[in-house]
Amino acid sequence: MKGDDVLTIRKPDSGTGPEEIVRVRVPLKRNREIFAFAELMMGANHIRVRCFDGVSRMGRIKGKIKKKVWIREGDILIIVPWSFQDDKCDIIYRYTGPQVEWLRRNGYL
Repeated sequence: MKGDDVLTIRKPDSGTGPEEIVRVRVPLKRNREIFAFAELMMGANHIRVRCFDGVSRMGRIKGKIKKKVWIREGDILIIVPWSFQDDKCDIIYRYTGPQVEWLRRNGYL
């Protein structure tokens, strides 16, 4: 699948058992997706995010992930800036801890 890279992690309770393969989603440039850092929770599904292009935007959690994923301050996210209002964006994905470490090791962050 395009936009995905492979992360292999060892299950903590298995010791030397097989590695678990997890997909790590990376931002797609053609869809205007970029990395962002959650700065401040504003309430009502809005978050102030600091994007990796240097702009601070007001992010809106999309309904698709609203009740499935809990986003906290300090999380690394994928956002899509609005085409008609550049200071706002939609939050479409949140990375877990192992995924963030993998992104750092491989030079994405």
